[in-house]
Amino acid sequence: MIPSAYPDKAEIAKLSAAMLLEIGAVHFNARELFTHSSGKKAPTYVDCRKLISYPRIRATLMDFLTCTVMRNAGFESFDNIAGGETAGIPFAALVAERMALPMTYVRKKPKGYGRNARIEGTMIEGERVLLVEDMTTDGGSKLSFVEAIRETGANCAHTAVIFYYDIFPETIPTLQSHGIALHHLCTWWDVLAVAKDQQTFDTETLTEVEAFLKDPVAWQEAHQA
Repeated sequence: MIPSAYPDKAEIAKLSAAMLLEIGAVHFNARELFTHSSGKKAPTYVDCRKLISYPRIRATLMDFLTCTVMRNAGFESFDNIAGGETAGIPFAALVAERMALPMTYVRKKPKGYGRNARIEGTMIEGERVLLVEDMTTDGGSKLSFVEAIRETGANCAHTAVIFYYDIFPETIPTLQSHGIALHHLCTWWDVLAVAKDQQTFDTETLTEVEAFLKDPVAWQEAHQA
């Protein structure tokens, strides 16, 4: 069912951040750092995949994501909802159900046999496709998925995520330079604000996390092993 309630952007951000904290999807640790896929270390880690195990929170966030996309991009702007392999697939399915649209998914690379496809499901030339993912850091992986979608002859000018880091200044300009608009529910800054308000973590940890978020490159250089 298409959601009909539209909380404002600030309320969505605050509630989304609180839900991620409530289920333990957010991890802050200033002493034992997390290694990200880039190989770099950080005092922060977020695991949006946990959301699929919490039906009430999952449903609310998918309502929020659907509302956000329709409010920002238009109510009749899409013909197909595509999920990025693998984390984006369940969220794309849930958004597609709410928007009453076909759903597809995009592989990170051709599967290497059969049709050697990157697109699974039916995507038609000229369709307007929304790419759904769990999160974005610098936007790099989105470009590969969008390229695969565009290779079918479909159009993809929008991507929607639950969580956007919002600490790398090049992210939005990079996506915009490729004709892609980013829609998101919350960022690290929203999570940090709620964590401070709820005193979810100790003051020392929150101070270190804030220092990282303000200048991640300098922080990582200063904390190289």
